[in-house]
Amino acid sequence: MQPLHSNKLTDFLDRFVSFEDGEFRDIKIKNPTTITLTFATQDKNRAYDWITIKLEFSSVSDASLIDNNKLSFVDMSDGISLENDGTFFAFKILNSTCQIKSSTIKFEEGQF
Repeated sequence: MQPLHSNKLTDFLDRFVSFEDGEFRDIKIKNPTTITLTFATQDKNRAYDWITIKLEFSSVSDASLIDNNKLSFVDMSDGISLENDGTFFAFKILNSTCQIKSSTIKFEEGQF
């Protein structure tokens, strides 16, 4: 996994088209402060080919998650929001109640 730094958030979201019209595939809670989310999304750097992205949130201080059996019902048409206030990262699916607040984010690219 590669760290996602706050100064790269805009580029990251632009590259993956803010995960718009993506597919929310999985939520894994590794421990009480580490959560991994898996998405299928398009990659501008690969001519909009579909890939899998895992986002790992560490030092989670707040989270509102969705049951894995309901992920297929999540509306990803408006994508996600990722922000950093200098201390915490804030993740949110724009058309959902799913959100996470954490100190660090890492990501990993995979095959569709």
